[in-house]
Amino acid sequence: MDTRTVIVVAAVIAAVLLAAAVVVFARLLRTRRDLRRAGLPTGPRWVFWGALAYFLLPADLLVDPVYLDDIGVLLLALRSMRAYAERDQFTDTA
Repeated sequence: MDTRTVIVVAAVIAAVLLAAAVVVFARLLRTRRDLRRAGLPTGPRWVFWGALAYFLLPADLLVDPVYLDDIGVLLLALRSMRAYAERDQFTDTA
């Protein structure tokens, strides 16, 4: 493979991962909005705002041209918010 092919492949992979990060970010925003509309708490506020800041700020734990760590942080925040809402929902009905 020549250098040009490697650059194109790397750019395509980076674009796909960026698209995945944006999709997960949109799900995080949508989930928070839906939980608030339903009257459920969205969990600790720092989880949401921390994930948002990590996604938007240029500093990363893993310095890479792809968004693997950003996707991971967003997925952890989404999972945490949903788990908190489910736990709170079950404790309110008991």
